[in-house]
Parts: sequence; structure tokens; C-alpha cells
Amino acid sequence: MENEKQKNVKGIKIRTLNSAAIFAACILYVLVLYATVQVALRYDELISVTDDYIECERNAALVREGSDYLTEQVRLYAVTMDTQYIESYMEEVNVTKSREKALEELGKYSFSDRSSSYLSEALSSSNKLISKELYSIKLVSLANDYDMKVLPQEVRDIQISMEDRELPEDEMLKKAQDMVFDDAYQSSKALIMNDIEHFLEGIVEETGQKQKYSAGSLDSMITQQRWYISGLFILNILTLIMLSVLVVRPLQIYIECIKEGKLMRVVGSKEFRYLALTYNEIFETNSANQALLRHKADHDPLTGIANRGTFDRLRDLLKTSKSPVALLLIDVDEFKQINDNYGHATGDMVLKKVAKLLQEQFRSNDYPARIGGDEFAVIMTDITPSLRFVIENKMDSINRVLQNPDDGLPKISLSIGVAFSEEGMKEELYKNTDKALYFVKRHGRNGCKFFEDL
Repeated sequence: MENEKQKNVKGIKIRTLNSAAIFAACILYVLVLYATVQVALRYDELISVTDDYIECERNAALVREGSDYLTEQVRLYAVTMDTQYIESYMEEVNVTKSREKALEELGKYSFSDRSSSYLSEALSSSNKLISKELYSIKLVSLANDYDMKVLPQEVRDIQISMEDRELPEDEMLKKAQDMVFDDAYQSSKALIMNDIEHFLEGIVEETGQKQKYSAGSLDSMITQQRWYISGLFILNILTLIMLSVLVVRPLQIYIECIKEGKLMRVVGSKEFRYLALTYNEIFETNSANQALLRHKADHDPLTGIANRGTFDRLRDLLKTSKSPVALLLIDVDEFKQINDNYGHATGDMVLKKVAKLLQEQFRSNDYPARIGGDEFAVIMTDITPSLRFVIENKMDSINRVLQNPDDGLPKISLSIGVAFSEEGMKEELYKNTDKALYFVKRHGRNGCKFFEDL
């Protein structure tokens, strides 16, 4: 039977196909090499103008990046209130001066004054924003009651209006943030970008004019080169398709199916088809039971989120990670009273509600888990203490929902402890998080505390 199947198999000889492809490829490679040499000879005529264009484009990018860097630093300071961003901001303004240096470099190249004037206008517009940004920096500093003596002289020299000085701290901080995020600020930034775009358009036009004379012969050789490369590309594609169909594709499909634990696709030669059918029969016999066992092993049966075993495995996996992580430990406050007063069925519904809110609020690459009766945990990956406000907002949102139920369940609250690790799940991370949680429970519950604040 097997011999009969082999006699019926039809196909192309790989040796014949390979020899023909190599011969054709050698001819095309020689033609491509000839065209490349000709293009290189003509390309020398354009190097000078092209280099000038590249340098002008680079300097235009420096002006843009310098302006964007100042915006980034002042916005980060407005959001985080970390004075290191003031230092970075003033270093760019007074020391690095990437924008001014870029304009100096442009004077070395032979582009028209009209094109360069757009970049000068972009720098001028960027400088106009500095006074607004310094005003925002000083408002943030006043709102946080920072010592003015430690701030740069440029910030101290900014005069704050009496109206702004009389604002409450939270309104003062909001105004400072609005100054660097509102539509007026964005419009000013758009003007800078428009001037840079006009500059780039100008030098592109001038470069095109300078290159036009010598571009004719170069274009002809490039066209020939394209035809040769296209022929070589088509030849390679046809060869790869044939090899893929005959050999590579069936093997790749079966390897991926095995890795992913899926049924094999019945493709390829007779032998591959026979192998796939045999594998699929075995797979279908066991797949349902295996899926059920895996789900029970990894998930909490009540809430459907990860269980304690999965949580512990994730901790072990992340011990060697080099990425920053955060751990949240969460307790349902007075959960015993819920069970006593409303019954265990209501208590179970409360736990399901908490689990659902955790899944909705956190990212797909975060890992909520139920690690005890009324105890939950969340492992957050790729997050640093600078984003602690994100965690606070999430947990505040969850507590608001739990405190204002509209589903007939009793009002509840959560106590949350949080700690960060710069690299993976260190041994002390769980202990630090537990200490933060214990602090919340000792001081009235219904809140979120970071270990770094203890």
C-alpha cells in the first residue's frame, strides 16, 4: 500500500530546479554588478550636493528635537514635579543649545537665505515659548512650595501675576499644566513644525535643481539596474515558492502546530499528510481533557482569574527579569461581615465583582490573581515609580465603583499596598508590599499606600 502511494506522488526534481536557478542568478548578478559600477561613477558628481542636503536636514531635525526636548522636560515637570526636569530644561537652554548650533552649521552650506530664514523663524518661535514654559515651571514650583533659592535664576526672575499667586495650590498646578498642554501651546508648536517643513521643502527644491543636470545618465543606469534586480528578485521568488511548496512549508506548518498544540494542517507530500492525520487522531482524543485540566490548574474557579499557584509561578519567572515591575496586594475590607450579614453567596458575588474590575482596569500585560479568600494581587510589568499616579487612579476608580454599587451588592472598599522593583520580582518586594498593605489596614482601610512613602 505504501509503495503504491509513493508511485502516485508527482513532483519536480529539486536538483534540476536548483541548477537552473543558480545559472540564471549568476548571469543576473554579473549584470547587476556592471550597472552598480556605472551608477557609482556617476554618483560621485552628486555627493557634494547630497551631503549638504543631508546636513541641512540633520540640523533641521536638531532644531525640531531641541524644541520638542524643551516641551518634554517642562511637561514632565508639570506632571511629576521632579526638579531634575528643570535642570535638564535649563541645560538645553544655556549649555547644549542644540537649536542655535544647528543654525550656525547651516551657514556653511550653499543653500539660499530664503530657505535658511524658515529655520531661523522656527528657532525664534521656539524661543518665544520659553517665557511661557518658565512661567509654568514657576507656577508648579510655587504650588509645591519649593524653595525659590534652589531654582535657576531664569525661573526666579519670572514675575507671577497677583491673580495667579492667589490661586489655591491645586488650581495653580492645573493652570501650569494647561499652559503647556492647551490648544494655544499646541498651535505655537505647530508653527515651529510648519517653519521646519517649509525649510525642508526649500532645500529639497534647491537640491533637485542642482542635481538635474547630471541626473539624466544616472537615471538611465539606475533604470537598467532596477530591471536586473527585478529579474533577480522574481527568480528568487519563484525558486523560493517551489522550495517552500515542496519542502519548507509543510515542515514549518507542522513545527508551529506542535509548538502551539494545535491540529496539524494536512498539506505537503503523501508522507506529510499521513503524519498529520495520525497526529490529529491522537490530538483530538486528548485535547478536551488536557484543556480542562490546564484551566483548572491555572485559574481560580470562583472568579476566573489566575489562582495562587499561577501567581507563585509568575513570581518565579520574573525573578530573573531585568525590567521594572510593581506588585499590588489587595484585601477586601471587612469581608467577614459581608459573609455574616449577607451570606456566602453574596460574598462570592462580591469577589467576582472585584476580580472583574481588576481585569478591566489593568493592562493585558498585567497579571491580576486571587491569592486567598478575600486577598488579591496584581503584578504589573514595565512600570516605574514615576507612573505611580496611574496605579492610584486605577485603584481610586475601582474603590469608587465599589463604594457606589448599582447592582444590588453591598457597599465595600479595598485596602491596597504597592511596592516597586527596578529589576524583576526581588525577594523583598512581596514583604515591602505587605508592609504597605498592613499600614493601610491599620490606618482606616479603604486606601492605597506605596512602600516608598512609609
